[in-house]
Amino acid sequence: MRDPRTILITGCSSGIGLCTARGLRERGHRVFATARRPDDIARLASEGFESLRLDYDDSNSIQACVSEVLDRTGGELHALFNNGGYGQPGAVEDLSREVLRAQFETNLFGWHELTRAVIPAMRAAGRGRIIQNSSVLGFAAMAFRGAYNASKFALEGLCDTLRLELRGSGIEVVLIEPGPVESRFRANSYIKFRETIDRDHSVFATTYAAMEARLTREGPTTTFTLPPEAVLKKVIHALESRRPRARYYVTLPTHAFGLLKRVLGTRSMDALLARAGGGGRR
Repeated sequence: MRDPRTILITGCSSGIGLCTARGLRERGHRVFATARRPDDIARLASEGFESLRLDYDDSNSIQACVSEVLDRTGGELHALFNNGGYGQPGAVEDLSREVLRAQFETNLFGWHELTRAVIPAMRAAGRGRIIQNSSVLGFAAMAFRGAYNASKFALEGLCDTLRLELRGSGIEVVLIEPGPVESRFRANSYIKFRETIDRDHSVFATTYAAMEARLTREGPTTTFTLPPEAVLKKVIHALESRRPRARYYVTLPTHAFGLLKRVLGTRSMDALLARAGGGGRR
């Protein structure tokens, strides 16, 4: 790269975060790779990354991470890729206030706090990229994913507003919207489901049995599933392009739902999404 950038990436223990960290470093960018657990941080460091702890649920870790990055770079940070988080499965009526709050703490409030923390350095430099890893579920809701849907819909609204407010600052706000991508997302979702949903006393007990089979199935759940390199490709464009797009679709389902949402009425779109979700089976 003739113009290498410094980027902070969250959720680098596996999947999209790890793939993106490796891919951007190979292109000559300076990557700060973060994770929550000490063993993941140590493993990233063993790969040669500048690895730091960052937990979206811990404000102290967010502020300490940003402070350390800025200390090491002399106050410069060109880009942030918010990627960490999890998906909370379960029917909306089975989500307690505490469970829904936990989803938002990690997937929205932590992202927001980190984003706010890096903006001053970007303003001072007169340039920057805030890249947010959203989802097709940030604009097309599917059943039994209500907490995750809501967190991503909220993220998209916040980012659209931030993009307007940062016009003329040199800071670009970009949404990456993947569909199914190979990662530990399903495995982590299953853990949250077992921890938080009383499946045996739910009217959806039968549906949950099918959903658990999907969450614990080995390999891709759909022929449309892509490797994390598909997201990396979009992040590269968002980071390096002179004029990045506001949104980048990843995977065929995202492109299809994005188009169909613009042309179908709400009831027709609901019917399509209900079939696509298979009552939690897909």
